Amino acid sequence: MIDDKLGIDGEVADGFEPVLDTFRDNFLNRDLAVRETGASVAIYVEGERVVNLWGGIADAETNTPWTEDTLGLVFSTTKGIAAICVAMLVEGGTLSYDEPVATYWPEFGANGKAEITLGQMLSHQAGLIFADPPLTREQLIAVDPVVETLAAQAPLWEPGTAHGYHALTYGWLVGEVVRRADGRRISQFLADEVAQPLGLEMWIGLPEEFEPRVSMLLPAPRPEGEELELMMKIAGPGTNGGRALFMDGALGIAEGKMTFNDRDVHATEMPAANGITNAASLARLYAATVGEVDGTRLTTSTTVDAMRAERVQGPDLSLVLPTRFGAGFMLNDTFLPFYSDSSFGHYGAGGSLGFADSDANIGFGYIMNQMGGGIAGDPRAVRLFESLRTCLA
Repeated sequence: MIDDKLGIDGEVADGFEPVLDTFRDNFLNRDLAVRETGASVAIYVEGERVVNLWGGIADAETNTPWTEDTLGLVFSTTKGIAAICVAMLVEGGTLSYDEPVATYWPEFGANGKAEITLGQMLSHQAGLIFADPPLTREQLIAVDPVVETLAAQAPLWEPGTAHGYHALTYGWLVGEVVRRADGRRISQFLADEVAQPLGLEMWIGLPEEFEPRVSMLLPAPRPEGEELELMMKIAGPGTNGGRALFMDGALGIAEGKMTFNDRDVHATEMPAANGITNAASLARLYAATVGEVDGTRLTTSTTVDAMRAERVQGPDLSLVLPTRFGAGFMLNDTFLPFYSDSSFGHYGAGGSLGFADSDANIGFGYIMNQMGGGIAGDPRAVRLFESLRTCLA
């Protein structure tokens, strides 16, 4: 074991020791708003894994250690996983970013949505940031009711004229497009075309047999002062962000417990927010989009250019802050930093992160169970890829 006291173990290639130092410091540094409880990080460079670390506690109630087998729910980091599935279907000719969604899903064309393209949907321009009328938790978990509701409702703004983060609806929308065009649910496509060829432990809709391996999420500390004011502005009651993130209170924290620790939320198909994986699989996935990993590559350079091409930039009608998106991926900017302008990926609520960098040929994955409270890039993840920068320099 690398560090018995912190329970840190894994492998680090020669020259990448600064990443280990940063990973260890994330458990100790009192300057961080939150310190790690349990976490893992993995990095691929030029198709080779150079970092795979884990440590801490997976379940604070039982004091269960975080091991190589521990899995974690990665919230919106799931969006990048879903976007890679879509990109593979675009590359194969089954889908097109420029085609109206209604071509694949005719019912979606109702109420002024006939011209919304797949690219606009992926970049949060569709104006469907919450279900109207609101749905219950049971209806959301059933999937079909929310898909039918989104297909029938009118957009909040003229599609293509603005963007607003579709925190949860993104996944149901994208999942239904995949199902209509490919014939398989996105969970099955992920299993067949991505996880199996690459040997990943990655699910959108977790089989029950793997449930005991999932780490328990810990909520972020309650914000105070200016941070609380900003959070209320972004996600307070009645705001676009609040409705988008919590689906009018159907998901979030119920009876003092996080609903995203619940088995039924893990089991459903929620391609925006309930992906369950580990850092090693997340990094391997992204590495295989920008280069070969053990003979497998998921997307060509031409497709990668289309995936990460900027589609929107500026004020976000959900998150209030400026955001920048490609075809389902967050892109490097001030509030959501990545390794470079050639990076594409997705942060998840609380801090998780998966991304690739096409120029540096990097695949990066980071997951944790102690959630941070910020909307912008979590400093623990940013510290880790900044330490990688010093290694590659």
